[in-house]
Amino acid sequence: MDHPLRHLTTAQFMALGGDAVVYVKQIAGDQLAEILNGEELPAAEQDYHIVVAADGSPLMIGDSSESVDDWLSEQAFGIVSVH
Repeated sequence: MDHPLRHLTTAQFMALGGDAVVYVKQIAGDQLAEILNGEELPAAEQDYHIVVAADGSPLMIGDSSESVDDWLSEQAFGIVSVH
């Protein structure tokens, strides 16, 4: 089932919670390198977990869901999981 949050514009997503809403996404290393403007990653073949602000800017990149969970537990964000 296609979730309606996948189709929100940046402005609509910001209206949900502004700077208080982030989403977490699992991403392949090669895709992450593209997001980071071609920056070389230590393990490009690995999957990463990225925390992204409502405006699309990356806030945190982890090599495991546990590292992201630990970081998020210290933050004051509402979280939307993108599957």
